[in-house]
Amino acid sequence: MKLYRAANNPVVEHEGHFYSIPDRSFDSLVCQENLLGFLTEFAERAVPTGALNESQLQAPVGHQEVWAAGVTYYRSRSARIEESEGGGDFYDRVYSAERPELFFKSMPQKVVGHGGKVRIRSDAQWSVPEPELALLVNARAEIVGYTIGNDVSSRDIEGANPLYLPQAKVYDHSCALGPGVLIHEESLSKSTSIQLDIVRDGEMSFTGTTTLSEMRRELQTLVDYLFRDHTFEHGCYLLTGTGIVPPDAFTLQARDEIRISIDGIGTLINTVA
Repeated sequence: MKLYRAANNPVVEHEGHFYSIPDRSFDSLVCQENLLGFLTEFAERAVPTGALNESQLQAPVGHQEVWAAGVTYYRSRSARIEESEGGGDFYDRVYSAERPELFFKSMPQKVVGHGGKVRIRSDAQWSVPEPELALLVNARAEIVGYTIGNDVSSRDIEGANPLYLPQAKVYDHSCALGPGVLIHEESLSKSTSIQLDIVRDGEMSFTGTTTLSEMRRELQTLVDYLFRDHTFEHGCYLLTGTGIVPPDAFTLQARDEIRISIDGIGTLINTVA
């Protein structure tokens, strides 16, 4: 079952049919007790509304802040050490530490949805997409769904000094989520595949894959650390890190098309403004 945020109302997809949910906000659904059961019961008694119009899709965000976890994959650890001019040891230490790296990524109004345009910083020379599994978490620190995230990052800025990470990661339209949220009670299989394709001028410029089995951290553990001394009235999103890093010679350019696919969730497509 998947939940979308469309132009007028939230929309649920169940067994190949789509059902508009009137008089309910996305925020209220995120914090609904037993969300999967509620949506299943709703779909079983509602009338289908026809095919989903992708042009009306919005980022599946109400008032949820977006946070992120870093250095959760060995490949990410290695890339951060290689790019760093003086703080590489920090990335090795956080990869092995009990406490994960967690940082703020985006306010909800700055998140880009499926089909939207992401941005690269005007003062960066080396920018990459970071394809990530994103967790939708309710106010009770329960993982209620999964979607696709793109954590666009300026590697040269972060590499110059780890303290520059907020500038490398947090700016307008540097985060994309979508297209919809897989509402699922059980954890995703470790064999779940994540794929990144970058198309430039109609040709494949980069492609890479990884699986959740390459992630060192447990998803619920990341959530538990985020909720330590921290409340989220409307729930939140948590990006879980990337295991796909383009080669050092690659940097995003205007009009690049970024395609991120995750088994069971779908494909998030964005272009670079």
